[in-house]
Amino acid sequence: MSAPLLELSHIAKTYPGARALRGVDFDLRAGEVHALLGENGAGKSTLIKIINGVETADPGGILKVAGERVTDPSPRKMQALGIAAVYQNPTLFNELTVMENLCMGDEGLLVSWRGRRKVARELLGRLDAEIDLDRPVKELRMAEKQVLEIARALGRRARALILDEPTAALAQHEADRLLAIVEKLRAKGTAILYISHRLEEVLRIADRFTVLRDGAYIGTYPRSDVDRGRLIHMMAGRDLAELFPKEKVVLGEVVLETRGLGCSVSGLSDISLTVRRGEILGLAGLVGAGRTEFARVLFGLTPATSGDILIDGQPVSIRSVAEAVTHRLAYVPEDRKAHGVIEDLSVSDNISLTSLRRIGGTWLNEDRESELASRYSTALGIKTPSIHAAARTLSGGNQQKVALARWLATEPRVLILDEPTQGIDVGAKAEIHRLMGRLVSQGFALILISSELAELLGLADRIAVMRSGRVAGVLNAAEATRESVLQLAMEEAAA
Repeated sequence: MSAPLLELSHIAKTYPGARALRGVDFDLRAGEVHALLGENGAGKSTLIKIINGVETADPGGILKVAGERVTDPSPRKMQALGIAAVYQNPTLFNELTVMENLCMGDEGLLVSWRGRRKVARELLGRLDAEIDLDRPVKELRMAEKQVLEIARALGRRARALILDEPTAALAQHEADRLLAIVEKLRAKGTAILYISHRLEEVLRIADRFTVLRDGAYIGTYPRSDVDRGRLIHMMAGRDLAELFPKEKVVLGEVVLETRGLGCSVSGLSDISLTVRRGEILGLAGLVGAGRTEFARVLFGLTPATSGDILIDGQPVSIRSVAEAVTHRLAYVPEDRKAHGVIEDLSVSDNISLTSLRRIGGTWLNEDRESELASRYSTALGIKTPSIHAAARTLSGGNQQKVALARWLATEPRVLILDEPTQGIDVGAKAEIHRLMGRLVSQGFALILISSELAELLGLADRIAVMRSGRVAGVLNAAEATRESVLQLAMEEAAA
C-alpha cells in the first residue's frame, strides 16, 4: 500500500464547553476512496474543517501532506497543497456561466476567452460530462452542479478530494453517475475522502472506512472487514435490529384517492392513486418526475386543474393549504431549513404554528401552547434541553421531528412526507422509520417520497413510480425491486 497523501495524528478539538474531537488518527492514500462515517455530532464536520485549514487542531495534533508536516494550515495553504472540498451545497456563482465558474481565480486562463473555453471543455471531458459551457449555473440541476464543483477542483490541481454528502439531493440515477465519476477519479490516482449517510452507497464505493462516535476515533477498517450491520453498530454504539423496521399493519379502507388528477402549472397529468388507512404508499421517480409537484397539488399549494380528489370516497375541493388541513391532510416538505422549521423560533413555537387557532383565541394561551409542545415532544422523542430552546440548537434528525410534530398537532388522517430522512444520520433515520411504523399502526395513511430506493423498498406497502408527471406503474412490496423500480422510472414513455 502506498504512503499516505494526507495524514492526521492525535487530532483533538475543544470548543468552549464542548470537546468535538479527541484522539483521532486518520490517513488518506492516493487512488482510494476512504469513507468517513458517524452520526450527526460525531465530529466529521470538525475533522473536515481541520483538514481544510478552516479550523486549527488543539496543540499536539499533527497534520501531514505527502509526508511533510503542515504548520499553521489555512484554506489557501491546503488548496495549494492539493486538498479540495466539494460540499453538499455547492459554492458556485449562480449568475456566472459554467465556463466562468470553472476558470474563476486561475490567472493563467486570463489570456483569452478561447483559452478559457478550451481548458473548461478539457476539465469537463476528464469527467465525461457534457454541460453547456455558456449556461448560467443557476439553470443547472444539482447533479450538474456537483460535477462542476469536482471539475473546478481538478482544475486547481487537486490531489485529494473531500466529497461531503455529494448525493444527498440527487435521484438514484444521478447518484449512480456521480459514483461512476468517483470510480474514474480513483482509477487515475486521486485520493477521495467520502462522507455520506447512505450506507449502501459507501459500501459500494469505499475501499476503507473510518468511524467516529461522539468525537472519538472508533477505528479504520478495510471493506472486507465490514458490513452494514457492523457499521451501524460502530456508529450508533448500539445494535439496530433493522435500518428499515417494517411493522405488520392490517390495512383499512381507502382514505385518499385521486382520479385523473392533473395540474398544468406543475406538468402533472392523469394521476390515479389510492392510499388506505394503515398504509405507506411510496412515491419513486427521478428528479423532475413530479413527486413533489404531486404532493403540492394534494396540499393545495398548486391546485389541480383537472381530475378529482376524494376523501373517504367523496369528492373534495383543495385549493389552499387551509382546505387541505380542513380535510385532515398534512405535508412535511423536503427542504427542512426553508419550509420545515424556523430555526430562530423555539421548539414550542415551531410545533404550535399550525394550531394557534385551536390553542388560542383572541390571545395566545401560553399554557396550552406549552402543553401541546410538551405532549408531541414526548411522543416523538424530540431531544431538546427545553421546549423553549431555539430550533437551530437541535440536530437535523430532531429538527425533522419538530417539523413532523407541527403537522401531527393538526390531527391529520393523511400525512405526506417528502424526503423525511434526507441528510440525517443512521440512528436518526431509524428513529424516524420507527415513528412512521407507529403512525400507520395508529391508522394514519402515509405517502412517502424518497430518493433512497432502499428506504422505499424497506418501508412501503406499495410503490407508485412516477415519470414525466405521470404514474408509470404501481408495484406491490412483494414484487418491487431496485431493478423493477428503476426500469419504470427510466424507460421511455410508450409512443
